[in-house]
Amino acid sequence: MQTMPALPIDNILDDIRLSLRDAPRLVLAAPPGAGKTTRVPLALLEEDWAKSGKILVLEPRRIAARAAAARMAQTLGQTLGQDVGLRARMDVRTSEKARIEVVTEGVFTRMVLDDPELSGVSAVLFDEFHERSMDADFGLALALECQDVFRPDLRLMAMSATLDTDRLAGYLNAPVLVSEGRAFPVTTHYLERDKTKRLEDDVARAVRQALRDETGSILVFLPGMAEIRRTAEQLSSLPENTTVTPLYGALSPKEQDAAIKPAPESVRKIVLATDIAESSLTIEGVRIVIDAGLARVPRYDPQLGAARLETIRASLANIDQRRGRAGRTEPGVCYRLWREAETRGLAAFPTPEIANADLTGLIIDMARWGAFARDGVRFLDLPPEGVWRASVSLLKTVGALDETGRLTNLGEQLTRLPLPPRLAVMVLKAADHNQTDLACQIAALLGERGAGGRSLDLQERLRNLMRDDSPRHKSMRKMANNWSRLAGGTNSESANREEAGDVIARGFPDRIARARPGKPGEYQLANGRAAMMDPHDPLASHQWLAIADVTGGGPNLRITAAAPIAEADALEIGGVRTEDKADFDPNLKRLTARKIIHLGAIVLSQTPLPKPSGEAALKGLLAAVRKHGFKVTPIAEALSTLIQRVRFLRAHDESHGWPSDFESVLLDRLEDWLAPLLNGAKDFASLSAGKTIASAKNLMDWDLVQALDQLAPETWECPVGRKIVIDYDQDGGPAVSLKVQEVYGLTIHPKVLNGRIPLSLVLLSPAKRPVAQTKDISSFWTGGYPDMRKDMRGRYPKHDWPEDPASASPHSHAKRRT
Repeated sequence: MQTMPALPIDNILDDIRLSLRDAPRLVLAAPPGAGKTTRVPLALLEEDWAKSGKILVLEPRRIAARAAAARMAQTLGQTLGQDVGLRARMDVRTSEKARIEVVTEGVFTRMVLDDPELSGVSAVLFDEFHERSMDADFGLALALECQDVFRPDLRLMAMSATLDTDRLAGYLNAPVLVSEGRAFPVTTHYLERDKTKRLEDDVARAVRQALRDETGSILVFLPGMAEIRRTAEQLSSLPENTTVTPLYGALSPKEQDAAIKPAPESVRKIVLATDIAESSLTIEGVRIVIDAGLARVPRYDPQLGAARLETIRASLANIDQRRGRAGRTEPGVCYRLWREAETRGLAAFPTPEIANADLTGLIIDMARWGAFARDGVRFLDLPPEGVWRASVSLLKTVGALDETGRLTNLGEQLTRLPLPPRLAVMVLKAADHNQTDLACQIAALLGERGAGGRSLDLQERLRNLMRDDSPRHKSMRKMANNWSRLAGGTNSESANREEAGDVIARGFPDRIARARPGKPGEYQLANGRAAMMDPHDPLASHQWLAIADVTGGGPNLRITAAAPIAEADALEIGGVRTEDKADFDPNLKRLTARKIIHLGAIVLSQTPLPKPSGEAALKGLLAAVRKHGFKVTPIAEALSTLIQRVRFLRAHDESHGWPSDFESVLLDRLEDWLAPLLNGAKDFASLSAGKTIASAKNLMDWDLVQALDQLAPETWECPVGRKIVIDYDQDGGPAVSLKVQEVYGLTIHPKVLNGRIPLSLVLLSPAKRPVAQTKDISSFWTGGYPDMRKDMRGRYPKHDWPEDPASASPHSHAKRRT
């Protein structure tokens, strides 16, 4: 073993060893550069419990896994694949005698699903757990079950630099060890962006300033490939002693390694990176960080049936990680491209991926594990209920799940293909048309961002994939051949790429798209969404497309991968339907009807119909609510009050499991509670508040309905006997508004939540204008009321303003009526 320089983690290695001897779980918090990734696994090798199996080190990214494995092997004076192995997609270098294996999180999930006892594994170390990928969350939940049911001897450790350690320790029921670390000081400068310019303009300006003012190499954090490419173009005229290198996940291992290795002597390196460089990597020579403060994350779109990338503000944990890159080996400098005051508005931690991601793959894996409900395994954060239901519905629609949520024969076949469910469905459906090899090649392209070139046309990218002999494309072809073999293909590399549109359409019939007349580059998708591309792109000349991938947000998605398809094939594969359709006009407050021939949301022809009725009318009314919200109904105010009450209890009552977003639950499940009230209706006029609210409450368990009325009643009865609706949406807490005279004689202040939270009494003048507000009526009578009385007696002499309101009789009228 090579002599290793001292690192901060060394000070607590003995504590880590002792802790894992006494307890099988541990949480380790250590700042960037402490050495936890490569020192901790090596330090555990000689423990008695570790000699019976391998130590698995989980990394969120392939580049981090590769770097960590190579570093540990180097420390042992070995080559990778001996005592230290690596398992990642398209990169497996290990052996039977390997005692440490660095694996990516997705690979670990497959390992534990294939072998729930984790035979031959002594410990699983979850590195950089703060990134909260869905694979890490699911993998940890499965590892806990494995430990509880099969392997009490299995050691589990979650490690991170920025982590909510108390919450994680409570979830794991584990002790916490903290390494203080040894970060060099980093000076932070804030450079406000010029919002009239593109991001790369401001980044290039900051790079040039850093080159003038500081020494050393520069690491720049950008949200994605496109920004990296444009920034590199902006920096093309830098001095000869500088080199600009990109770093992102879609690059080949060789290209990534070039970004990480030290720059030649007297050369300053500028690394343009995504958040791939936030953790687990040390880029030699970097002492300057430029942070754009952005991150690109997947957001699941239930209507699209897929996740698309969105650009958001990075969290405090993210920007602290990035800043720490500048102080790894010497004092550094960090330039942040925003105003310092904006930092206070950032989220503390990144949102867990499970809260935003496509859940179809997770649901398939859970069903394979034997868990058929959202809470079927013990997650740190449960998947969102609405997305879970939408994903289950999609999987039932494609035939992967039966009505009970269990795997069908098709679902079982999906588990044998290491692909996301929808790509696996595409491959299996292609098998019926002798297109398996082509489908697997398309799946390989869609799974590796940037592969096959930048063309939007998948046919062109397929040509590049099959002809280019770069190591990356060779690995992808090999991977596609493996998938094809599993799906019964022939491993032929001469598949007809002209059939790519048909293959995509069979796997994604909801993404068949037709060009919009008179709008070059704009397309209408069968799922109802709109997508666009540069009107000058050669692909925009085609009338029909099968769209494989999109990005962006808002009403118009941007097409990133598609293939042309003949109209006849599009209509045959997509399935043309004829139906009566009704639309509700919120201005006219009535339905209009038409007979349409359509492929999904693509209307091929339509003719007007007389007044709608039956199922068409019901669908039209429900569609109107989903589009416009409850405001189109006469019971919007009552529903708003119900939603506010549930939201209030979600925030203040931890003893019950209140829905996180009850309004979304109501909208997602209109067929369950609103549809029965609208059967036979042609508008919303027949809805009554009482029956509608009662029906909406049926979506909650009976104990929640009882607790709702007890803890957050809809109304409060004031002393004159009038019931007043409580407004639970006020910033200052629940409130009621009423005239001052109506609370005379009140000495005990009204409260909700079993007496824990007082109502805000908004007291009104006889003209119904607010004159006072209190959460303590007794104190108000003796404190604020006398001054208010002086003013009110002069302005409203016909009304009663007693000196002792606490003893006066409440009423609603002027003095003479009293």
